[in-house]
Amino acid sequence: MNARFTCPKCGAIVKEPEKTWQLTAPIPDRKGRITVTIMGIFVCPNCGHRWRGVVSKIKVGGEEVEVEGSARKFDVSPPPKREGKVIELSIEEILSEE
Repeated sequence: MNARFTCPKCGAIVKEPEKTWQLTAPIPDRKGRITVTIMGIFVCPNCGHRWRGVVSKIKVGGEEVEVEGSARKFDVSPPPKREGKVIELSIEEILSEE
């Protein structure tokens, strides 16, 4: 259980939000990351009080991904380039076959 989801009226602990949605910031921060905020509607199982609150925040972009409230950072460097087979076609050879 997460203690940060507590009812503001009676103090009961709420396990998870009833409904969630995402809010995306229109402007990036100094590091070029976009903030995605996960919001939720909570319902207290004890008194029935309903309220909205932030479930989590994620900063995406730039060189890393940061989850607010977590010391972990995820490396999102681009994958290595894949080498493919090069196929060259001559338009004259295609037209001469017709």
